[in-house]
Amino acid sequence: MMKIKRTGRCLFLLLLITFVIFGCGEQEQKESKGKAYKVYYINNDETAIFSQEYVTETTDTQELLAELMEQLAKTSGKLEYKTAISESVEILSHTITEDQLILSFDEGYRQQEVTTEVLARAAIVRTLTQIEGIKYVSFQIRSEALTDAYGAVIGTMNADMFIDNAGDEINTYEKVKLTLYLASESGDKLKPVSRSVVYNSNVPMERLVVEQLFAGPLENEKAYPTVNPGTKIISVNVKDGVCYVDLDSMFLTQIYNVTADVTIYSITNSLVELSNVNKVQISVNGDTNASYKENISFSTVFERNLELIESDS
Repeated sequence: MMKIKRTGRCLFLLLLITFVIFGCGEQEQKESKGKAYKVYYINNDETAIFSQEYVTETTDTQELLAELMEQLAKTSGKLEYKTAISESVEILSHTITEDQLILSFDEGYRQQEVTTEVLARAAIVRTLTQIEGIKYVSFQIRSEALTDAYGAVIGTMNADMFIDNAGDEINTYEKVKLTLYLASESGDKLKPVSRSVVYNSNVPMERLVVEQLFAGPLENEKAYPTVNPGTKIISVNVKDGVCYVDLDSMFLTQIYNVTADVTIYSITNSLVELSNVNKVQISVNGDTNASYKENISFSTVFERNLELIESDS
C-alpha cells in the first residue's frame, strides 16, 4: 500500500515538474517573440497601400528605425506588392529631433510618378510613426523641404493624415484652390494670393489652410511669410462657425518684420475664406489667457479684417 502511494506521489511530482518546465518554456517563447509592427507596401495597381506584420525584438529607437526602413525597401513575399522605398530612391540621412523624424532623400525621389510618390509617402509615414517617440515625419530632397506637384511645401506628416481601412486602402487626393493672406513687402499689410493645392482628402480643409499659410509664399507668389515656420499645429477644429486654432509656443517668437495684426489676421482672413468659418480663436498650448506681442489677447474671437488688405493701387 505504501509503495502504491509513493508511486502516485512520484507521478504527481513528475507531472508538476513537467508542467512548470513547459509553462516556463512557453512564457520564455512569448517573451522572446518581440513586438509586432505593420510594414506598408504599395499594390501593383498603385491604388492602395497594404500592410504585413513584422515582428522584431529590437527596442533601441535608432536600430529599430534602421530595421523598419530596411523592411520598407525589401521586396515583399507577395507578388502584388511593391516596396515603398524603391531601388531608384536612396535615403541619404535620417535625424530625430524631439518627436519628429526628418528623412533626407536623393534626387531619385523626385523621379517618381505623382501617384507612386503619394502612396510611398503614406506607407513610409504609417510604418515609421509606429516607433515610440516618433509622431511626425518630414521629407527633404537633400537639404530642401519636399514640395508637391504645385510647388507647395508638404511639411510635417503623421499617421492620421492617411486613412488606413483595415490595411486595405488610403484616402483619395483632391485638388483645391485656396485664398491665403500673406504679408506685403512693407510688413504692415496683407496680400491675398491664390494657390492650387493637391491635398489628402482626410485632412480637414481648415487645417490645410493653416499648414499652407505657415509654409510661407511660393516662388511665384509676390508676398512674404507671416508666421514663424517652426510653429507646430497642435489642433484645428471648427464648431458653430468658429475655427479654434491651437499652436505651440514657437508661434509667439516672430522672426519676420511684420506687425502683430498682420500675423493674426493672416490666419483669420485665410480661414474665414472657407464657407464653414466665420470667426477664429487662437490659443497657445491650449491657453487663451496669453497675448501676442503683448497687445493682442488670445481671448478675442477674431473676425475678418478688410482694412489690412493692401490696395491694388
